[in-house]
Amino acid sequence: MKTRILLVEDDQRLANLTAEYLRKNDFEVGIEARGDSAAARILHERPDLVILDVMLPGKDGFEICRAIRAPYRGVILMLTARDEDLDQILGLELGADDYIAKPVQPRLLLARIKALLRRSPPASGSVSGESVNAGEPSELAFGRFRISQATRSTMLGDDAIDLTTAEFDLLWQLARHAGNILSRDDLLQELRGIGFDGLDRSIDARISRLRRKLGDDPENPLRIKTVRGKGYLFSKHDWQ
Repeated sequence: MKTRILLVEDDQRLANLTAEYLRKNDFEVGIEARGDSAAARILHERPDLVILDVMLPGKDGFEICRAIRAPYRGVILMLTARDEDLDQILGLELGADDYIAKPVQPRLLLARIKALLRRSPPASGSVSGESVNAGEPSELAFGRFRISQATRSTMLGDDAIDLTTAEFDLLWQLARHAGNILSRDDLLQELRGIGFDGLDRSIDARISRLRRKLGDDPENPLRIKTVRGKGYLFSKHDWQ
């Protein structure tokens, strides 16, 4: 089965051109032009990936992302205005897996989609998740905390931690390097295949969400620590 994408975009010309390009690259693409009907359609059709514009008639992309993030297990890629840092941060805070600035460069969009889908568990059964690398552990445990790459699940004691695809990938990278400092550049290279340009806030936004979900004190975090001027460190301890 082909990977299914729903493009939520009200610019009909742009939507048609984007959909045509993705179809030529073997994706099945649907188009939704209205924000006020997008959430219901996403939850009904369960595409593998949603490309979600911010500015839409009826309801904006942020409202849609907030409404679908908990029940929808697929990937959300938001389209944001160029240089609108606040849009990008807000999208990530609401649970988007990634963002790309408009105007969209087709080859960059395609590369970003493929990278996201490689790491994503299937939403509809049409794609397979990223396999565990040979020789690497498929599960890690620190006190009451457990994370499994094989099942893409995270537990803190008896409680399952609900994570987006991007949040899980970031947490796995931090955990597999527990006790070591990882810079933003290290993490972006691993997760998105790009270096840190000094402006990208995606790692910081996801770290903030992870701390909240893991019960880490945002003012004095112990589980995912900030090392000033260097990056982030996942503690091997403090998981009691």
